[in-house]
Amino acid sequence: MTVNPYVPIVGLLILGALFALFSVSVAPIVGPKRYNRAKLDAYECGIEPAPQPIGGGRFPVKFYLTAMLFIIFDIETIFLYPWAVSFDVLGLFGFVEMVLFIVTVFIAYAYVWRRGGLNWD
Repeated sequence: MTVNPYVPIVGLLILGALFALFSVSVAPIVGPKRYNRAKLDAYECGIEPAPQPIGGGRFPVKFYLTAMLFIIFDIETIFLYPWAVSFDVLGLFGFVEMVLFIVTVFIAYAYVWRRGGLNWD
């Protein structure tokens, strides 16, 4: 009788989920309970929290630009995985196309860097 090859993976996932549930449920019971004002305050990168307007504050556009740049470069990186899997099948054509793709990504990166899109001022 042969064992399904996915049984160890499923068993490991179940074991990991049980460990996570056990850790989260037992930690409040056995952990120390030392409350003070600093632990109960909101934490904003080590600085005193600033009061926010009731409707929420406005975020600078820099946050959105950084998020968009991250998404663009992240998606471009994801395109490398299928190429790596089928590298043998694609041959020289696939290699040249990927070099052109990486050069295009590098040009975009250099442009963003030159324009100051990566500076957090």
